[in-house]
Amino acid sequence: MPLTTTGDLVTAAAAARSAVASFNVITLEHVEAVIAGAESVRAPVVLQVSENAVKFRGGHLLPLARAAVAAAEHAAVPVALHLDHVRSDTLLHQAADAGFSSVMYDAARLPYAENLAATRAAVERAHAQGLWIEAELGQIGGKNGRPPLDAHAPGARTDPDEARVFVADSGVDALAVAIGSSHAMTTRTAALDHALLKRLSAALDVPLVLHGSSGVPDDELTAAVAGGITKVNVGTALNIALTGAIREFLAERPEAVDPRGYLTLGRQAMTRAVARILQTLGAATA
Repeated sequence: MPLTTTGDLVTAAAAARSAVASFNVITLEHVEAVIAGAESVRAPVVLQVSENAVKFRGGHLLPLARAAVAAAEHAAVPVALHLDHVRSDTLLHQAADAGFSSVMYDAARLPYAENLAATRAAVERAHAQGLWIEAELGQIGGKNGRPPLDAHAPGARTDPDEARVFVADSGVDALAVAIGSSHAMTTRTAALDHALLKRLSAALDVPLVLHGSSGVPDDELTAAVAGGITKVNVGTALNIALTGAIREFLAERPEAVDPRGYLTLGRQAMTRAVARILQTLGAATA
């Protein structure tokens, strides 16, 4: 079916008191697995390509983006494309023409005033292209090869009063909040601050996004959605599934050289991971 937009999927999820899952994709196998998993449970889904994934592909956005668009157009469920953790203005300018309906602009590493100024400028550029835009406030950590931050350290969490001002002054359409998760976690041990989430949900009138969801246990994810999270980003969980399946295959068949054998199992493992996460979130039926 035709591409849908991230904004429409998030709005529908909020109305259904559920959350839309947004999965980071790096290879075509990721793309196919995310769509297959969504189709298996009849749920809409977002494919997101990070700036790091673009760097991995030689700095070229279009090859993976066009593959994702082609796969999405053949999907039996609604699929949107999201450009994730963008710092490059050049990449931001390429998003709309490449099929993306939304972008997450990442200036959270900067001091508050600089984050706000950079994000406000990005919002103006994004909205001029018809893009829905997400930002981040607080310290989620774990990006760009850095170890995960201590998500419980003083000052790491998103402050509701600061967030209210940031959203109003920047004009963002959604906000990723720091409530105890961290990017790139390989264990599901994150403990979320649900009291803080309740305060953030009451303070803000834009959708709230949870990054680093691979490290969050199922019951914590369910509670986060009940508490107001409407977009959930997942990446590392797919890579764990893919890598685990490939390792097992090659351990049993060290003579294997045809990548189709282990990539098939890796894609199937990611498909199962996608389906489980969508079911946990109570994703709206397509």
